[in-house]
Amino acid sequence: MLSKNENEIMSAVFSLCDGTDGCLISPLDILSILPAKKKYSPEIIEDILNDLKRDGYFDLITSERKGEKMYVISLKENGYAFKRNEKQRQRDIAFRIMLGFIGAAATFVFGLILKAIF
Repeated sequence: MLSKNENEIMSAVFSLCDGTDGCLISPLDILSILPAKKKYSPEIIEDILNDLKRDGYFDLITSERKGEKMYVISLKENGYAFKRNEKQRQRDIAFRIMLGFIGAAATFVFGLILKAIF
């Protein structure tokens, strides 16, 4: 399971690749998509990208173009499945919340029945 920062950066990479096998992006491209309230730096982004690479989400090659650092990213199987896993996680959370409400309602009704009996 990804941390919140890893999740945000993986989402940015996935949207920049735009459904293709790979893409060429700069740290500034990633920073432009990330939320402004978070204080990301190019060093933090590079560390998180390397962590995602080790987790098998994509292949990462670092290069330079006109003096600017660039990342060549090729998505792997985990990278392609990222959005599907995200939707599944949201469904699981919604299911747990509904299960909690159903349990609370059942407990309330059971309490009323016991109160009426005794």
